[in-house]
Amino acid sequence: MASQMIAALDGRSEWFSPARSVIAFVIDGLGARNLSARAGHARFLARAGSKRDVACTVFPSTTASALTSLLTTSPVGRHGIVGYRALVPGSGDVVNQLRGWDAGELADEWQRAAPITAGERRCFAVSKEEYAGTGFTRVTLVGAEFHGADDLGERVRLAADLASRHPGSFTYLYAPELDAIGHRRGWESDDWVGMLERVDAAVQDLAGSAAAGTGIVVTADHGMVDVPRRRHVLLAEGDALTEGVRHIGGEPRMLHLYAEADAAGHVLASWRAAEGHRSWVLSRDEAIGAGLFGPLVDDEVSHRIGDVLVAARAGIAYYDDRVADKGPQRMIGQHGSLTDEERVVPLLRLGAFATE
Repeated sequence: MASQMIAALDGRSEWFSPARSVIAFVIDGLGARNLSARAGHARFLARAGSKRDVACTVFPSTTASALTSLLTTSPVGRHGIVGYRALVPGSGDVVNQLRGWDAGELADEWQRAAPITAGERRCFAVSKEEYAGTGFTRVTLVGAEFHGADDLGERVRLAADLASRHPGSFTYLYAPELDAIGHRRGWESDDWVGMLERVDAAVQDLAGSAAAGTGIVVTADHGMVDVPRRRHVLLAEGDALTEGVRHIGGEPRMLHLYAEADAAGHVLASWRAAEGHRSWVLSRDEAIGAGLFGPLVDDEVSHRIGDVLVAARAGIAYYDDRVADKGPQRMIGQHGSLTDEERVVPLLRLGAFATE
C-alpha cells in the first residue's frame, strides 16, 4: 500500500489518484469488524468507507509484523519480524520484537528489509513522543524526520501541516490509543467506544485540514477480539502440551512453539489432538507452504518461526502459567491469529484519493 501511495506522487499508482503529498494514518487495533459493530460511534469513518474498503493484514496479525510490512512493503518472510516474541536462533532467547532493540537483545540488522523512508524522498513520522529514538522506530523508519506529540489532535495537525508545506512528501501518522485501551478494557468496553469517537473526530479533522491535493489513506495494523479470563488456556508445569516444548514465543492467540531436539513431531501431534478443534495447528513447513508469511520465506527467517504454530480459531488465549509475571493475563483485547476479526482492517481513501 505505501509503495502505491508514493507512486501516486508521480502519477504512477495503480491504486490511487495522483497526489501532491500523501499521509498514511495507521490506527492501531481498529479492525473492520470492530468499526462496523460500532459504526454509530464513528460516523465519519462509516460514511467514508464501504464494504469494499478493507484490506487483509499480515500473519501474525500483530503490530510488530504489520507495521514493519507497511513501512518496508515487504512480507513477513522477508523482513523477518515473525511475531510479537520470537526465538533468536543460536541464542536460546525469545525476544520481544517491539522492544528488543532497546534492551540490547537485537541488532538493527534483525529487521532485514529497507524501509520506504530510506530513499531520497522527504518523509515524516508523526507519533507519540515516547516512540522517538526507540529501536523499532529506528529500524522501520530510517531516514524519516520524527515529530512527536502525545495529544492525538496535535498529531493530526502536525501531519496535515507537514504534508502541506512539503510537496512530494510521505507522512506516516500513528495512533496507538485505541489498541492500548482495547488491551486493558476490551474493545466492547465503554472506554474503547469513547476513544473510537475521539479517533473518528481526529480523522475528520485530518480530512478537513489537509491541503488540496493531499492523498490520505486510513488503515490499521490488526483488529481485536475480547478474551475474558474464563477463556484463558493456562499451560501448567507437567501439562502434556508442554512436553517437548523448549520455548514458547508469539502471543496468546498465536503461539510459536520451539521444540526440543527431535520433538517437533510429538509437539505437533499432541497439540493437534488436544487443540485442533478450536485452533489451527500447523508445522513450520505447512505454514510456510501455505504462504502465511508471504510468497517467499528467506532461509534466515525460517529459523525464527516456531516448529509448531498454534493460531486460535475460537475466542481463547493461551498463556504459559509457569512464568512468574502474570500481568499479561489481565489483558482483555487480543489479536495475532487468522480470524477475520483480527486480520481484516479498514482501507479508507480521503482527500485526493477519495475520487477512486
